[in-house]
Amino acid sequence: MNLLLAEDEALMLQILKSYFIKEGFNVYTARDGEEALELFYNHQIDLAVLDWMMPGLSGVEVCREIKNTSRTKVLLLTAKGEADEELYALNAGADEYVRKPFDPRILLARARKLLNMDAQIRIGKLVVDLEGQKIFREGRDLQATSKEFQLMKYLALNKGQIVTRKMLLDQVWGFDYFGDERTVDTHIRRLREKIGERWIKTYRGMGYSLEDGPIGEKLDNPRGDSPDE
Repeated sequence: MNLLLAEDEALMLQILKSYFIKEGFNVYTARDGEEALELFYNHQIDLAVLDWMMPGLSGVEVCREIKNTSRTKVLLLTAKGEADEELYALNAGADEYVRKPFDPRILLARARKLLNMDAQIRIGKLVVDLEGQKIFREGRDLQATSKEFQLMKYLALNKGQIVTRKMLLDQVWGFDYFGDERTVDTHIRRLREKIGERWIKTYRGMGYSLEDGPIGEKLDNPRGDSPDE
């Protein structure tokens, strides 16, 4: 997920950036409103976290422009505590509003809720979006096909466990599938090309497993050939 973080206080910016990176976000940082908009227009941003009071364009002004041109989620940070100020921010299009001072863990929870990240499975820099039925690598949509997504979903839900070709056929192609079982190997090979060779390990004579750590030279069969051979 790509996150735009705009905050004019350098220390706060670095602290929040560290929290979001640890959570798996790809973070773009800005120190003022103009820089924030430049980053927004040059990158695919999923969530913008904007400080209200910034040099030049305010967070509210940046929020309004973002909302006028996209469906990107916006969360505003502010020291302002009046109800009228919160209403003003929400009327400008903000999806969420967090008052300073705040616990960064609360901010992360609000961000995850906005992005519906509880409907996502994260494995390293890979994200399996269960609701959007997409696979992301370092924030980039891998344009997975329906079958590739369903394979990745089943492997991710059973991460660390060996699943057989028959299990994958039943779950992805359906119990009434009577075609060539080797179609699984073909789709696994294509999925590996998109997500990277390191994630899916072949266990000869057994099946496949999505591993959470580097596989490297330990891959018995990095080309994705049949586990039964």
